[in-house]
Amino acid sequence: MSSQQEPTAVAVARAHVDAWGVHDYGVARGALAPEVHVIVTSVDPNTPQVDTTGADPYMDGLIQFGQAVLPGTTRVISASGDDARALLQVSSRVKFGPDAPEMTLDGARLYRLDGSQKIVEERVIFFVSPE
Repeated sequence: MSSQQEPTAVAVARAHVDAWGVHDYGVARGALAPEVHVIVTSVDPNTPQVDTTGADPYMDGLIQFGQAVLPGTTRVISASGDDARALLQVSSRVKFGPDAPEMTLDGARLYRLDGSQKIVEERVIFFVSPE
């Protein structure tokens, strides 16, 4: 049986998700291009929409979000892509405050890499359910 290597963009995106999923923000930042552009959206009217450019604002938002992620609960459900683009379905357990209930956050993350194999574009769509 031969082992098949993941496409480059899938491997980069998966490593990025694995890093922030355990709060390793240094590794997560290392996957980003300086001019990374991220758009985050949900149909939940209480969720702010995000449209940000630059590694510093990206990381500010990721760390703020990541504080709610219970370390070690993030997993990639499915992944597909090629050497420049990847789509990951991701699930995490989250808790948005000390008295908040634990919930599941499911999302899709679409990535595009630049010529240096850094994330230059990310689109995130998510749904939170109280299960």
